[in-house]
Amino acid sequence: MTREDFSALVVQYERLVYTICYQLVRDAATAEDLTQETFLSAYLHQESLPAGYEQQWLGRIAANKAKDHLQSAWNRKTVLPGEQAIPVGLAPAAEEVALRRGAAAEIAEAVGRMREPYGPVCRMCLLEERSIEEAALSLGRPVKTVYTQLSRGKRLLREELERSGAYGSLSR
Repeated sequence: MTREDFSALVVQYERLVYTICYQLVRDAATAEDLTQETFLSAYLHQESLPAGYEQQWLGRIAANKAKDHLQSAWNRKTVLPGEQAIPVGLAPAAEEVALRRGAAAEIAEAVGRMREPYGPVCRMCLLEERSIEEAALSLGRPVKTVYTQLSRGKRLLREELERSGAYGSLSR
């Protein structure tokens, strides 16, 4: 392939390659850089270009470049305002987050309906995320008593959630 042929290939497919990169990285400047990297890689490996499949070949190179960029060490972390860094591959899917929030609301309601002595212990330890020692000190109860009440409260909570059908959505 001559330089003129390759230049014609670039002109013909540069919008496609840019669009593929932009769709994956969602940043215009990064998509432009990845477009250039795509055509550089294509130029360096033009001997492996299958005749008649230029569009598919360039599209695959562009997608791979964008995926490599997203998996790079530089972009591995996503920082959300007010939260710690979450590695991109470990971030939960939106559906999973919605299910967890719904389940969390149902758990909070179930804990609110629990009778003494389990309700206050479960509220402090499960919802407020206090330690058993903190709950014992706050409630004026021995640590072992709070530990036993928490264990029994969790069992009662699990049984109630299983009856209501919410426990199945928690284990997904």
